[in-house]
Amino acid sequence: MAAADAARPDRLTILAFLAVVVLGGSNAIAVKASVAELDPLWSAAARFLAAGILLSAGVLLTRRPIPRGKSFSGAILYGLFAFAGSYGFIYFAIRDVPAGTVMVLISLVPLFTFGLAILHGQERFHAQGLVGASIALGGVAVVVADQLGAAVPFGSLLLVLVGVVFVAESGVILKWVPRADPFATNGVGMLAGGGVLAMLSVASGETSALPATVGVWAAVGYLVVGGSIVMFGLYLFALRRWTASAVSYVTLLMPMVTVPFAAVLFGEQISPTFVAGGAVVLVGVYVGAFLKIRPRRSSAISLPECLPPDACAEPAMPSVGLAAAGTTGRP
Repeated sequence: MAAADAARPDRLTILAFLAVVVLGGSNAIAVKASVAELDPLWSAAARFLAAGILLSAGVLLTRRPIPRGKSFSGAILYGLFAFAGSYGFIYFAIRDVPAGTVMVLISLVPLFTFGLAILHGQERFHAQGLVGASIALGGVAVVVADQLGAAVPFGSLLLVLVGVVFVAESGVILKWVPRADPFATNGVGMLAGGGVLAMLSVASGETSALPATVGVWAAVGYLVVGGSIVMFGLYLFALRRWTASAVSYVTLLMPMVTVPFAAVLFGEQISPTFVAGGAVVLVGVYVGAFLKIRPRRSSAISLPECLPPDACAEPAMPSVGLAAAGTTGRP
């Protein structure tokens, strides 16, 4: 698709984009529903092992290229950070932290990724990133203060932020990994991360029980199929037909889906202070990661439901794409 056409998405592309926003915003809702009955590490392990098996089976059936050598080991390392490390913390925290708050904090991933890329020497410092981070951190302070006032444990909020750091670091890791098929990379990563989560679940004495209610079965099934595989496919569909920078805005829109859903389904309170703090966070992320986007930025999200936008950067920009980009730069 030509650049001019990609800047004007058709109806199907817009629908795919909106579907990614809704599915991604609903993920925190489904996770919170699942950990209400299942132990957190086991719940996360079951999700990613099942999704990894299904995704890998699809890769084999469609004869997509399987990562080899450094691409394979890189996919495993990516999975340990993006799935085991990040969700190991987030699944624990979301039992005590409102789903809307979790998604607002997760929206910080683009800024965290940019900061870590600087620390790793992948990118140079830019004042715009500092300004955006300062604004976002101010919003985080407001959100945290509001949640502490609502008796949300500070330790649980900290666990979410630790999970965000793991997600951001996984995006940096992908910058070092040779390109491979995005479906195969995620399949390998999910299996690796899910396997580690399963071992940690057993070691911690969790109960490896199946869901006992229809609602939890539906939540887990949604996370495996809709919240991981279907969303990933729709995201790549939109990336192929629109600009990567435009599609990357899903990270700002997802909390707008989570917050009202959580209020209706779980009765989570939405205070004016929380709304104000969340809005400041999103403005900071926009300023630091999206406003006048730098071509060589790494500020991207690396969640399984949304691969890094830079993964599909134009081929004319060498070494910008991440490992999950696909061998041609366009999946």
